[in-house]
Order: sequence, then structure tokens, then C-alpha cells
Amino acid sequence: MEHIDNDMPALDRLHIGECLVVLSSREVHAPGARRPVRLTPKAASVLLVLARNAGNVVTRDDLFAQVWPDTLPTNDVLTQAITQLRKAFAAGGASADGHSSIETIAKSGYRLLAPVTWDMPEPLPPRADVVVDAAAQAAVAPPAPIEEGGKPRNWRRMRRRLLWLVGLALLCSTLLLAWLLWQRSGTETLQDAINSDGTRVIGSPEPPYRLITTTEGFETWPALSPDGALVVYADESGRHSTLKVQSTGNAPAVALAETPDDASDRLPAWSPDGREIAFARFREQGQCEVLVRAVTGGDERRVADCNGADMLSFDWTPDGRGLVFGSMTGPRGAPGIRILDLASGRWTALDYTRGPDDFDYAPRFSPDGRHIGFARNPQVGDLWLMDADGGNARRMTEDAAELRGWSWMDDATMVFGRRVGTESRLYRLDVSSRKLQDMDVDDAQSPAVARLKPMLAFVHRRPQFGLFRIALDGSGDSQRLFASSGRDAQPMVAPDGRQLAFTSDRSGIFGLWWGRLDQPDSLRLVAGLRPEARQAPDWAADSRRLLVSGRDEAGHPGIYEVEPAHGRWQRLPVSAYEPLQAVYGPSPERLYVIERDADERMVLVLFDRSRIPWQRLASLTGVSQVRYDRSSMRVLFTRLAGGGLWQADAALSPDSVRQINEVAPSRWRYRTWAVGAGGVIEYLRAEATCQSRLIRLDGPEHGTSRCLHADASAGSNGLSLAPDGDAAYVALAVNDGTNIGVMPVPKEHLKLPLGVLKWLPQLGKSDS
Repeated sequence: MEHIDNDMPALDRLHIGECLVVLSSREVHAPGARRPVRLTPKAASVLLVLARNAGNVVTRDDLFAQVWPDTLPTNDVLTQAITQLRKAFAAGGASADGHSSIETIAKSGYRLLAPVTWDMPEPLPPRADVVVDAAAQAAVAPPAPIEEGGKPRNWRRMRRRLLWLVGLALLCSTLLLAWLLWQRSGTETLQDAINSDGTRVIGSPEPPYRLITTTEGFETWPALSPDGALVVYADESGRHSTLKVQSTGNAPAVALAETPDDASDRLPAWSPDGREIAFARFREQGQCEVLVRAVTGGDERRVADCNGADMLSFDWTPDGRGLVFGSMTGPRGAPGIRILDLASGRWTALDYTRGPDDFDYAPRFSPDGRHIGFARNPQVGDLWLMDADGGNARRMTEDAAELRGWSWMDDATMVFGRRVGTESRLYRLDVSSRKLQDMDVDDAQSPAVARLKPMLAFVHRRPQFGLFRIALDGSGDSQRLFASSGRDAQPMVAPDGRQLAFTSDRSGIFGLWWGRLDQPDSLRLVAGLRPEARQAPDWAADSRRLLVSGRDEAGHPGIYEVEPAHGRWQRLPVSAYEPLQAVYGPSPERLYVIERDADERMVLVLFDRSRIPWQRLASLTGVSQVRYDRSSMRVLFTRLAGGGLWQADAALSPDSVRQINEVAPSRWRYRTWAVGAGGVIEYLRAEATCQSRLIRLDGPEHGTSRCLHADASAGSNGLSLAPDGDAAYVALAVNDGTNIGVMPVPKEHLKLPLGVLKWLPQLGKSDS
């Protein structure tokens, strides 16, 4: 078996693209990175094999044979090594994720695309016995001939001038680099300085944020005062939600207002002058009102009725004289963005471009008051921007992502939370270029930025979800499946009742997992597939294949067909503009696909995939989630425009469409329902007295419910029912809770001229 043997021992440094790799210390110096990335020994060995075969495909078997000889490694260890290499190459921001350097060859191996050059070793000094005396050499050397016209003198004059120019350039470069290093040292912490020395270990680095609430329970909906000194948030630890005000320096919190016993206060928003807070009060009987209260105390004043509102959202206008509301349901609702004048109570609807199914959420004026940003269809939507008068509406992101709150950083930058895999992360968006930047804040959502100070507050949530089989025969027996310390979600049981597919980050990367319920040792990761956390897999009737929504290495959505028992998968050639979900239909050749089309509409399409290209047979617009009921041969779906459940026949005939339930599923929990034996439809929702309650949506037992777990919340992105109807497979929180975090708004990376950035890590000696 072949072992790695460095056939060029004298060569310790090589360049891969713009990155410098030092083999002896296993360090990758990426241009623009603050300090080098140190590779694991196995990752460094994988890189060395790829570098020796640059431009050629190296199979997984070859890599296993050379890097892991005489062992039986899993695909996971190689995937993790490649992931570390890609992150190292992308550390300085030269590429989005390092995939431009290392290409994945499906079902084969990897190929290093970046050019590879080795630094040649310095020449050895001359031997003492062959040194020639320079003076003696000069004594016997013939004098230089004097050319006609005084050319040697002119050449000496030109040489002096050239040397002056070179010296001046070196002086300017030295001053520039000294300034850059001074700028860098100004923000370097004591721990950074000690760690860069490389001689001591002083503990984990500090995170960029502080948690100002650290008790059990849930704190949500943070809002910062304009000066960034105070944060108001909703404390949902008890049966009802109350608003509390706390300083960003960890002082004790105080209640903003006395919340009635039958009410919950949420959605706080500071006025631009910092004197008042607007918030919503929801009552158990379904009543809702928007109130305004002075921060210093006094009575609340009622400014709007929001009875029946679903996904309520509002914020202050820049002058503090009104509130801007997003789309609102209920008797006083409206489909688009409106402004409420607080003095007169008059509503003004903005005239802007929107579709009939669009729901515009969380509108906010930019700090200068010139623009309004908002989230359109935040369950599967994007951030939008328009002028303050409603003109020039345009989409700013193109991910069809599950958004988790957003805020303005400044007039040119937005910050938003987005679900990625099993967590939510913060991203900043440059409005002019539409470029995204990960802010390196894990498990964060609902960001809020102070108007007058660069201070950011957010919700920090780090839950752990486990998979459970809960009996529905009345016994309430609960069994945890495939237990791990990771976050497991979307448990989908096969029609044969013996297999389970789910998503998890238990191996350190988010992926699709499969196992037999009666054979725990059968559990395996479907290697190389990047599933989408928003949409659960769908089993074929024969229990051999799965349809999985996923994304390719460039982040583009696609539909994949998987044979989980064999670990095989392929991307399907779906003739859809932006496919988001797919389920099997009456036959393996008929698939139902939800796409976002070129006009940004959500469309359910019935495809015949036996023809190439796939043939579109029928379609319905405004659909957000779909299931196929094989027992009744009907299509069940939710709509983007509102809550409730609809059905149609298998051919999607327009005259067959009718509504089954007017309320459930709600907009926010539009994925937490499943079809069981005999076409039974069960919906999973949270209540004050039962965090995970299963409710029958139709049939003879319509409205009956079971409390699966009183205290543990359930995942909102998928559940399944046993084929015989005797159990539900759900993801329940084993450990959960939220806190409020605060941090200074991070500055953008300094853009250095003349390519100086790639030399900065070496100049700062951070790699020692």
C-alpha cells in the first residue's frame, strides 16, 4: 500500500493560487487573513497529495491509500479534511468558500484547480577553499573601455537616478506598511498578542458578543434604544410574555409595563427620540392591540387594532409621528405596507409593486429616511428595498431562504438572520453591491441595531433536538431514536415502517442520514449531499428512494433523488426556474415540484419526467408546501398568502381545488403537518399549556388533539406518521432556550491597495 513520502524534502514552502503553504508548520497563509490557518496532520497530507497531482483527479481510494494506510476510514474523515482545506484557502475572503481551489468530482474524488509552485531553497554559501580574493581579481581585470560620447558617465547618472527612485519607493512602502501594522495593532487584543507569540496557551478566545440574559427560559424580540444603552425584549419564560428593559451592561432588568394575566406583550420598537416604545398586546381570546408607552412610565395609549393579525410587524417612521406596518391579516388588515399617522389615526397605503400572494413583513425605514426595507414572504423569501414613497421596489437577496429577522446597520448596509443547516446565522448585506458577508456569529437571529451608536443586539439560541417515536395509542410511550449530541431534525419514516431518514449535524457537518429502526448500527451518512434544512425528504412508495431538496457547491437549489441504503444520489434535471421542494406523485414518473419562477411566484407544478426535457402537465400558483396522499390520490398543500390547508385532485384540476381548514397550518408553521394512514392529516403546534400538541385537521375526528410533550418544543420543519397510524416521528428539543446578546457592530475589512493585503500576515509575524 502506498505511503506519502515527500520526494522533495528540501522544499518546505509552496504556493497554491495566492495562498502560501508552509509544510513544516502545516500553516496556510491566505491573502487578507488576519493570521494563518493551521491544518491537521491528515488535512496537510491530503493537500500534499493533491498538490503533487495538481490539475488531475485524485480518487477517494487513492487518498485513503496514501493518507490513511492500513486503516479503514469513513468518508467523513476525508470530507472534513477537504472542508478544512477549503476554509483555509477562503480565510482571507479571496473566494466565497474555497471551492474554486478544490473541485469535487461527483462519485469519484477531488481535483486541485489552483496553480502550484514550489519555493526553491536558498543556494548554499560558497566553500571557503574556492573563495576568490576580490581585490586580486580586480587587479588582474582589464579596465573597462571608454565608449565614444561619454556613455559610461551617462549610464552612471541614470543609474543614480534609478537608485533614488527605488529608494523613494521603498521608503513609501515602508511607511505604508508601518501604518497598516499600526492600524492592525490598535484592534489586537491582549489574547491575540499572546497567542500570536506561539509560546503560551491562555484559554479560549472571547466571542465577539456578550450575553446580557443568562437565565433559563426564552427572551425574544430585542430592540435597542437609539443610544445603544438600553435593550427592551420579551420575556417568555412564564405562561405569558412580558416586556423588560435592561441596560447593555448587565444591570438587572425591570418590567416596562404591567401585563394583564390574560395577555402577552411582544414586538417592542423604540421611537427615534428614545422616549417611547410601541408594542403589541395579544390576548387569549384572539384580541390584539398596538400600544405606545413612555419609557419613564405612565399609561399606555392604544393606537391601532390588530385583531386576527397573523405575523404582525411594525416600526416607527423617521420623524416619530407614525408607525409603518407590514401586510396584516384580520378585519383591520391590508395586503401591503401602510403608514399609520398617530395624531390623526389615518392609514396611508404605499403604492408599490407586489404580487397577489406576497406577504411583506417587517418594513423599516433606513436611518436617512430615503428607503424602506422589508422581508417578502419570510418563510421562503428574500429582503427587498424600495424608495420611501413606494417606488423602485427591487429584490436584494436571491436565496429563497428562511429569514429570522433583520435590521439596518446604516444607510447602505442591512443585517439579517437566516437559517443555515441546523442553526441561524447573521449576515450583513451591502445594498449597493448586494454582496453578503457572514458575521461569524453562531446561533443568532432577530438582529436589532441602535440608531445612533454602532451597537447590535440579537437573540442567541443554541438548542439540541433529538428524534422521538411517540405512540398515538393513548399510552404516550416515547422512545428516543439514534441518540446523539448533535441536532437532529426532519424524521421521515418510510412507507415500509422500517427505515428512517433525517437531517443532522451530528458528524460536524450538516447532512442526510439513514438507518433501519430495528438496527441502530445501520445508521449512515449519505456522503457528499448537501440537503436543505427547510424541506423534509419524501419517500417513494417502494421505500427505496427519496426526493431531497438541496443545494450544489455554488449554493444553487436543486432536487436530488437518493437511494439511502446504498448511499447513492443524483441531481435531477428538473425543468424549473428555482426548484424548492419535490414529492412523488401517483407513479414514479409523476413528480410534484414547488418552484419560484422567473416572475418570483411560488408555483406547484406536476411534471412527467419520463420525457426529456420534463413535461409540465399542470400547475397551481401561490403554493408554499405540498404532500401527496396516496390513499385518497389527492394533493394537499398550503398557500403563501395565508394560513389554512387546501386539496386538489392528482391532476391539479382547477375545479377540484377546495379548502380543508381555514386556520391551520399557520403561516409560520406551514411545514409541521403530515399525512398518515387512510389520509389522516395531523398538525403539530405549540400552546401555552402544551409545547408540542398534535391536532387532527380533517375527517371524523377533526379537532381532536394529543399533547405529545408539555414542555419540549418541536422542530418546525417536518414530522411524519407511521404507516399504520400508531406513532408519530418528531424532533423534540432536548435542551432549549434563548438569551439576548449584544456586541459592537463589526467594521468592514480594510480594503488594502496594491496587493499589500496578502503580505500583511507575514509582516505581522502572526504565523510564528
